Amino acid sequence: MRNYSTQMEAAKKGIITPEMKAVSEKEKIDISILQQKIASGKVCIPANINHTSLSPEGIGEGLRTKINVNLGISGDCHDYTSEMEKVKMAIKFGCEAIMDLSNYGKTNTFRKELIKMSPAMIGTVPMYDAIGYLEKDLINIKAEDFLRVIEAHAKEGVDFQTIHAGINKRTVEALKRQNRTTNIVSRGGSLIFAWMEMTGNENPFYEYYDDVLEILRKYDVTISLGDALRPGSIADSTDAGQICELIELGNLTKRAWEHDVQVMVEGPGHMAMNEIAANMILEKRLCYGAPFYVLGPLVTDIAPGYDHITPAIGGAIAAMNGADFLCYVTPAEHLRLPDLQDVKEGIVASKIAAHAADIAKGIPNARDIDNRMSDARRRIDWEEMFSYAIDPEKARQYFESRPPQDRHTCSMCGKMCAMRTSNKILNGECISFEEK
Repeated sequence: MRNYSTQMEAAKKGIITPEMKAVSEKEKIDISILQQKIASGKVCIPANINHTSLSPEGIGEGLRTKINVNLGISGDCHDYTSEMEKVKMAIKFGCEAIMDLSNYGKTNTFRKELIKMSPAMIGTVPMYDAIGYLEKDLINIKAEDFLRVIEAHAKEGVDFQTIHAGINKRTVEALKRQNRTTNIVSRGGSLIFAWMEMTGNENPFYEYYDDVLEILRKYDVTISLGDALRPGSIADSTDAGQICELIELGNLTKRAWEHDVQVMVEGPGHMAMNEIAANMILEKRLCYGAPFYVLGPLVTDIAPGYDHITPAIGGAIAAMNGADFLCYVTPAEHLRLPDLQDVKEGIVASKIAAHAADIAKGIPNARDIDNRMSDARRRIDWEEMFSYAIDPEKARQYFESRPPQDRHTCSMCGKMCAMRTSNKILNGECISFEEK
């Protein structure tokens, strides 16, 4: 029988949980240091008490940068079998989190199966599911109805929920004064904004925030404070709407910690490269060091079809400067629901960004695998190189698609391979380019 409600409460009481032990071993971090970071809110371990298949992961200061994969059905594409293939792809590549963003019909059957089989953390945005779950038009949904959806997701075993509690009447006024290029691009944020404008009421997630926290505390669900006013274009980055909401999120972070609810804060969005580092510092300062979960940032707006690359660039810069959790973006972003290949490309791009950032910020042992890869390249050991690759299958496919005559080279350099030449000379051998 647990004598604590959440990982944060346990950490404050000096209790070492099984989840803390698992994260300590994975991250090679002293468990007492980890416990202190969880107690202070600088690290969270999203781990719903009903998610029994979970392999716990820590998110936050001093830990490896984690990756989230978004999936889910829509009205135009509602093939649950296809979405489950994407889940398997995410698990195969070792992604630490999967968000079910389904927004059509009754989604709980798929979500329950996902939670049952997934070792990765599961996240949702209850606002997406509210209309289908409640079978009501948006204007007819009551505050208590929104809370019902939050509890339903929590009870099913969701580890973290994106709650857009920071968009309130004050931040809406700041937004309206701003005259943005792209207005509100957050799907959940736009729905809350529409509900507020149509009903004249305050954001229910903000007005009844203490009730939201009590639900999340009951199931040990981490709140991911959604950035409803994140910039959807580089023209809108770091504007009054974004910063005004971030200030509100800082206040909501402290209130959640007072209830022993773990917190992540969500961030931009679209943003020019020269603004990213300052935004990471600003979030950490205004939100008291809470883990930062970023979508990208996408560093340019003109790459539809290649929008797995634009956020990989921004994500690497963001994580190097303090972001803790990257949400992948696929080549299909802004265009359509991603297919399986899109998901793979988005995952790989995001993992490259996260790993590159971990090397840059000195995460212990982060560069060990790079060193092993370099040693294997020096020895021209292809099998070993494939084993260290982020995507071994693609690396092998490229090599085998045009194999060299000499397996100790590749078809680009052949016998002029710099590694081969250097190795032979250093071993006291002569080199020859004559055909034999």
